[in-house]
Amino acid sequence: MEAPAAPHDAGDLQLTVTSPEQMRELGRRLAKLLRAGDLLMLSGELGAGKTTLTRGLGEGLGVRGAVTSPTFVIARVHPSLGDGPPLVHVDAYRLSGGLDEMEDLDLDVSLPESVVVVEWGEGKVEELTEERLQVVIHRAVGDTTDEVRQVTVTGLGERWGPVDLSVLAA
Repeated sequence: MEAPAAPHDAGDLQLTVTSPEQMRELGRRLAKLLRAGDLLMLSGELGAGKTTLTRGLGEGLGVRGAVTSPTFVIARVHPSLGDGPPLVHVDAYRLSGGLDEMEDLDLDVSLPESVVVVEWGEGKVEELTEERLQVVIHRAVGDTTDEVRQVTVTGLGERWGPVDLSVLAA
């Protein structure tokens, strides 16, 4: 038996976002690259813009319902208003049990037919698939009203190898 191949790294894309509207627009552009079965893992400090980005994804995917933080319900499903995939939005911030707690959400069941976005998923969802898009949002911390965010988008796995992430910088 061969050792599993290491995930293919499609490279990083670095972006600077200067407003919440630009973060939503980034989500709308990113939605054009997504298809059923895609997993996005969003990382960043509180208030970095993870939910704002996901709101743009929902707009771009054309899903039903307002995309808001699912912190207290853990996960929300937004069905497609057209023929696209539904959006499953998960906030794993309050989950401490790693993959065991994540398995209770049955993400592995909904992943093949949905776009699954997991906020705070580090160390909790990597085992679902080696093919994922990691989005890390950095912002200045402390007492600041600075809206500038540094966003790093990394495609992992064969799914993301041929995808030109530079279209997100348009």
